[in-house]
Amino acid sequence: MRADKERGSTRFRSVFRDGFPRAFSHIQNTFKETFGLGHAATFAAIILIILVTIFAAFWFYNSTPPKTIIITSGPEGSLFDRTAKKYARILARNKITLKIIPSQGSLENFKRLNDPSFHVDIGFVQNGVVRDQDIDTLVSLGSIFYEPLLIFYRSASPMELLSQMSGKRLAVGKAGSGTHALALTLLSANGIKPGGKTKLLEMDAEDAAKGLIAGDVDAAFMMGDAASSRLMITLLKTPEVKLFSFAQADGYARRITYLKKLNLPRGSADFGKDIPPQDVNLIGPTVELVARTHLHPVLSDLLLGAATEIHGKAGVFQRQGEFPSPVEHEFRISDDASRFYKSGKSFLYRYLPFTMASLANRILAVFVPVFVILIPGLRMITAVYRWRLRMRIYRWYGMLLALERDIRGHKTAEEREALLKRTHNIEQAVNKMKMPASFGEPFYILRGHIGFVRKQLTDMAQLHEG
Repeated sequence: MRADKERGSTRFRSVFRDGFPRAFSHIQNTFKETFGLGHAATFAAIILIILVTIFAAFWFYNSTPPKTIIITSGPEGSLFDRTAKKYARILARNKITLKIIPSQGSLENFKRLNDPSFHVDIGFVQNGVVRDQDIDTLVSLGSIFYEPLLIFYRSASPMELLSQMSGKRLAVGKAGSGTHALALTLLSANGIKPGGKTKLLEMDAEDAAKGLIAGDVDAAFMMGDAASSRLMITLLKTPEVKLFSFAQADGYARRITYLKKLNLPRGSADFGKDIPPQDVNLIGPTVELVARTHLHPVLSDLLLGAATEIHGKAGVFQRQGEFPSPVEHEFRISDDASRFYKSGKSFLYRYLPFTMASLANRILAVFVPVFVILIPGLRMITAVYRWRLRMRIYRWYGMLLALERDIRGHKTAEEREALLKRTHNIEQAVNKMKMPASFGEPFYILRGHIGFVRKQLTDMAQLHEG
């Protein structure tokens, strides 16, 4: 067995040692005959082709869109979680798996996306959570929906101002959620800050709702990134709980620029029970689909196609076709997203199945530039080689012209003999030149002109002898 392995290894080394040079030599000869190149030019052309081929193969392999992408969403059952699952179902049509990682909400999503060590590709982030942090590695695929802030409270009389909640027990959402970040911003604008007489309770939506119903909490801030719509509908239908209407909604939208004034129409939660019993003024930011800058362009198009399908319809707070939107807020819109908003899906993805379109797009993206590089490169090598050959031929013509001038000025037999010897040396040197078939015509013309100069010398010698 060991002897067989050694013989096999010896055979392989022998084939590699002898076969590879032989194959390379055969390729060189083929190039010489086909393109009329010399040894060095042929070698340069083959090396160029090998390097470009390796580059094309590497580029083609690395341009393949990944089959799995990861999204950081929100708590189980939240609007963010439900939306992520809709994206997953749409992407699955094109054989792309969307892996969903739950989170506490927008702030945690942003921290994950901005942390290079955390493996995630995209996430939902509401405007207003960035707070002047470095976001150079992140881009937005666009705003996808409004996220209204709903404040539920218990009070014998209606509240119109947030400042009226001073000194009460307020559930402001779990740290890491967009609810928590926005609640602290709004309360701070009304002079209510952590550490004062107002109790700011970091509670998740479920616990906050239970506490509110039980009377252990006076008010609860809720948004779709951390609270389920089921839970908010339940609170809307709870008689002892009221929904806060922002009397100063326009002022908040002007002062805090990422907020938008929204309106919850009367009866929109339950027409039969007339819930809410009157129009409610709300405020809220938009939510952006944020990605890392390395997101594959094909996946960007797929995600925006899904976003159009999911968010493009009219809703309680939005008009038909309002989302997705390329309006820049805290994150810059990616170049791929900008292209999508201007012209939609590329031609191939519009008319071919995703797998075929992806393959065809990669072939065009990789091999067309390769040929653009390769063909001029080969032409340049050929042009340089031919220029060198022409220079060599011109050099011998220069010697012939000098020789012909000397013929007219030398009359003695010894001088004619020296000129004839010079002619003979030129002819020998020219005959030793290695010339490709493509230069056969100028080569034979040169040899004919050498014969012409020799004949001049011979005729002159015969004339003097006669």
